[in-house]
Amino acid sequence: MTAPKNVLAVIPPHVGGRAAGAGMASLFPADAKVTVVESAGEDPAALRAARVVITALAPVTAEHLAAAPELELVQCASHGFDYVDTEAARAQGVSVCTIGSSGAEAQNVAEQTFALMLALAKQLVPAHQALAEGDWALPRLQRSLTELSGKTLGIVGLGQIGQQVARRAAAFDMTVLYTQRRRASEERYGGARYVPLEELLAAADYVTLHCPLTPETRHLLGTERLALLRPTAFVVNTARGALIDQEALADALEKGALAGAGLDVFDPEPPTPALRLLRAPHVVLSPHVGGVTRETLIRIALAAVQNVLDFLAGGAPRDVVNGAPARP
Repeated sequence: MTAPKNVLAVIPPHVGGRAAGAGMASLFPADAKVTVVESAGEDPAALRAARVVITALAPVTAEHLAAAPELELVQCASHGFDYVDTEAARAQGVSVCTIGSSGAEAQNVAEQTFALMLALAKQLVPAHQALAEGDWALPRLQRSLTELSGKTLGIVGLGQIGQQVARRAAAFDMTVLYTQRRRASEERYGGARYVPLEELLAAADYVTLHCPLTPETRHLLGTERLALLRPTAFVVNTARGALIDQEALADALEKGALAGAGLDVFDPEPPTPALRLLRAPHVVLSPHVGGVTRETLIRIALAAVQNVLDFLAGGAPRDVVNGAPARP
């Protein structure tokens, strides 16, 4: 007997909700039963019957997994996977996959990284605000305007996205340093040179984060490591908010220990009004738009759905991040 093709697509409101889920569901063939919800526990019967869960940044907890006895695969519609309890999934024999090898988000996140870097270098936000208020701010801003050319960019994580950032940095005539667990082929990525994290932080004019959020990388940049940066340095984060200790970053900005920060991600999301970074000096903020252009969303949906379809057809899932084989 052919195994049922029950798929639960979990698309929370802040990334499109049911409308986006309906678009994703339309990519499946007629023999697949796709139920669209906005949280994993919204439809207990659909969760209990699901063989596959597709999640777009929606939490999939140990409780959700325990309530899904037929589940074999959790497909993340993203490069990240920190919102899924990967250990509980592994214990249950459920594979957790990303779309990492597809590179679906890489181009747009790299572009957003440079948008934030350029906004910081050219002081676009305070310049706009001043002009809108009738203030010709050139004399005041002139002292803090800088160029990217000739500066050192430190990339933390030279995966699909980090590689795209490195290539663009070469076009801006930046010196590129990187750090990660494994050294890459440096000639392919603008001559990027490997250095340990602490050396990168001490040398970089710009530090940009492109590593996954894991227990080891949570608060990767805290008080001690932020102190290694020069007062003229900028921090950019388009990966995951919890890679940075947000209170420590706010402290550094308020004390003038950093030149500025560009942030597209927060912990939690959306951020609470109490987040000090929302009012910190010299910041440029965007609401996690790095992976949500029209073009990117299409690539993400296609990559996630194709991995699920291949799995349902009997193939091995790609980009497994928890080492759990699918159950027979």
